[in-house]
Amino acid sequence: LAAAPDARLVASGPYGPLPRIARDGARPADVYARPAHLDARLPPGAPRLALVVNGMGINPQASAQAVKSLPPAITLAYSPYASRVEDQAEQARLAGHELLLQVPMEGFAPSQELGSRGLMVTASRERNRDALDWHMSRFPGYIGLTNYLGGRFMASTSALMPLLQNVAERGLVFFDDGTARQSLTSALALATGAPSLRADLAIEATTPEAVEAALRRLEILAREKGMAIGVAPAVPASVDQIARFAQGLEARGIALVPLSALFPAPARTVAR
Repeated sequence: LAAAPDARLVASGPYGPLPRIARDGARPADVYARPAHLDARLPPGAPRLALVVNGMGINPQASAQAVKSLPPAITLAYSPYASRVEDQAEQARLAGHELLLQVPMEGFAPSQELGSRGLMVTASRERNRDALDWHMSRFPGYIGLTNYLGGRFMASTSALMPLLQNVAERGLVFFDDGTARQSLTSALALATGAPSLRADLAIEATTPEAVEAALRRLEILAREKGMAIGVAPAVPASVDQIARFAQGLEARGIALVPLSALFPAPARTVAR
């Protein structure tokens, strides 16, 4: 992967460096992405499958094991609240993984813990922008943002629209993890020009057998649609099964690709 941070892609922010589009039009989403390396033995037009493991960094030991055991083509999403998150993210990139920043957003359940800087539907645009600046300053080298919770936030046009505008203006992408049923991400991303994708399957199972069954469903979806995206938490039951599942994918005729490989090629944008 390209080194991070790339000085061209850094803007000053109130809490530290923020991503930006370079004057030559280079975007963090492209520069920091992992190239997709397809096995030459795969047939032309082989189905493509991407996997995102989120919740990275909260348990440093489990996260380090995930970095070590998962194929580099798997994209990792780090929590901004993780301890020494910049160091953890750097180690993941050195191992070849492209990264997402997982932003806490208001859900429907009042008991859901967002931390002191969660994005809220009832907060002012300025307060949410300030919180997002803090999140985006926590570590460099990510290709875009993804949600943590967010059922209520992503169902609100007034809350979600400014976030997606920020994503577009900074040359990032947005990944909707598929857990918010009323999410407006797809429609609002088109309106703002923010590149976005939504998970086809969120793997929330807690036993190895259930995780394996969910991964098999994801494989079927990839064959049916030509591409599929799954997301799972950074817990041993998920990570171990994903590592085993990924080892045999190409032998079964499916290309394992980083998430960035499934976004359409962008129109070139030059920063002002």
